[in-house]
Amino acid sequence: MPPIVRLAAAIAVLSFCPSGWSAALPPADLVIAGGQIHDGGGGPAVIGDVVIVGDRIVTVGPGAGRRHAAARTIDATGRIVAPGFIDPHTHPYTYIRSDDPGVRRNAPWQYQGVTTIAHGVDGGGTPEVARESEEFARAGVGTNLVPYVGFSPVRRAVLGHAARAPTPAELQRMRDLVAQGMCEGAVGFSTGLFYAPQSFAGRDEVVALAREAAIRGGLYDTHQRDESSYDIGLLASTREALSIGRDAGLPVHIAHLKALGNDVHGMAPALVELVEQARAQGQRVTADQYPWLASGTGITAALLPRWAVDGGNSALRERLQDPAQLERIRVAMRENLQRRGGAEALLLISADQQWTGRTLDAVAGEWRLDPIDAALRIIEHGIQHPDQNSGSVASFNMDEDDVQLLMRQPWMATSSDGNDGHPRQYASFPLKYQRYVRELGVLSTGQFIHRSTALTARILGLEKRGELQPGFFADVVVFDPERFMPHADYLHPRELSSGVALLLVNGRIAIEDDVQTDALAGRVLRHSPPPGTCP
Repeated sequence: MPPIVRLAAAIAVLSFCPSGWSAALPPADLVIAGGQIHDGGGGPAVIGDVVIVGDRIVTVGPGAGRRHAAARTIDATGRIVAPGFIDPHTHPYTYIRSDDPGVRRNAPWQYQGVTTIAHGVDGGGTPEVARESEEFARAGVGTNLVPYVGFSPVRRAVLGHAARAPTPAELQRMRDLVAQGMCEGAVGFSTGLFYAPQSFAGRDEVVALAREAAIRGGLYDTHQRDESSYDIGLLASTREALSIGRDAGLPVHIAHLKALGNDVHGMAPALVELVEQARAQGQRVTADQYPWLASGTGITAALLPRWAVDGGNSALRERLQDPAQLERIRVAMRENLQRRGGAEALLLISADQQWTGRTLDAVAGEWRLDPIDAALRIIEHGIQHPDQNSGSVASFNMDEDDVQLLMRQPWMATSSDGNDGHPRQYASFPLKYQRYVRELGVLSTGQFIHRSTALTARILGLEKRGELQPGFFADVVVFDPERFMPHADYLHPRELSSGVALLLVNGRIAIEDDVQTDALAGRVLRHSPPPGTCP
């Protein structure tokens, strides 16, 4: 071989050899190097690198970064590298609907390592999914959004707040609205059968509407009718939820599964048995759970009997002014307060009210009122000022053994149910990690990450999300295992969590070293119905 040919051949070998000139290596935008990689599958960590180009992960593993010429390398030594967390149950509208781009970054969730949230839960999602999604996309949001179509706006659009069954024509109108929401990209049909006016619906009505989601490949997500002993009871309510999914022909996801209140403490084993039996029979059933012993709701939902809110606030006001009906309401409220553990177990958490941060018992003492009358005063304030959300409560009504047993189940995902005024909005994921992984050992780190990422992505049907795999979207969290912790509590519910060293949303840096950037890189992740199921 002539010398010039040999020289050309040698140059060619060097040019394509990984140990040769760095200029010949394939480019990468970012390499996260040397971290403890949990890919979302639930197993132990692997020390290695995550390589990102644009909005995608291109390779993961030991030494992966050395095979690329990176525009930037971030050292993750001693830190955990995981898929961005996915929260399947949120109430984020204070943030994602704000006119302020800084608020729309969705800091409460980002500082927990969350990159994707599902909204429209508890039956709250609009059927106008396309319009709402386009508004979010135009304005920009900090996290990915997964929409549901919800039962409440569907029923109110047709029946208002009436406590009656629909006519066949009315039922068809509701079915059309659910179909619209699904065809416009909702991931499923969500209900909150505990809340009026959804609570006025019978099982068959819900099955008929859920079928519209089933036809279009969706799931049934439910805040079930009774998590306690208010109505049909916890176990009967869970059976109802399972039967709705079975008869409608779609997967069931039970939101914030719990045994709520003194009457049902200790029922977690029976709940697990019901779900396991359904799964053994081939039904797709999952649930989510937040790691707090206090639930969050409105004082109206917690204490008033459902018949009292038939017809909405105007009808409720009339009943409260009728002495006979008021006395019936007071009797029912006293029973419901006992279910919740008494006035000392209800913490008032609405923002910017004179009673915020105090128990109903303490407020009643200051006002020199019976706790029921104090609650009625707060409810009446809410009727007069419906825009103030003045009646939010944290209700200390769960048992630690129940919480831990449910948490151990392989079909149980992590959620926040984050709503304004409750610390779970700011601190659920780091609290679960610090308390139930590091302190109590209820879950391993791998299990915690799997149930906060890949499991949730599969429940929601999200493609190329929830795992650190080549070709997946670059939603990534890097956190310090010592510093990833909650700071919000019941008296200080709006304290940001700490310890997120890096957060990527679709490949863009949203947090670096605990400092948020101005990126609004979230996307609306709309569901695609099967061909032929939509106009």
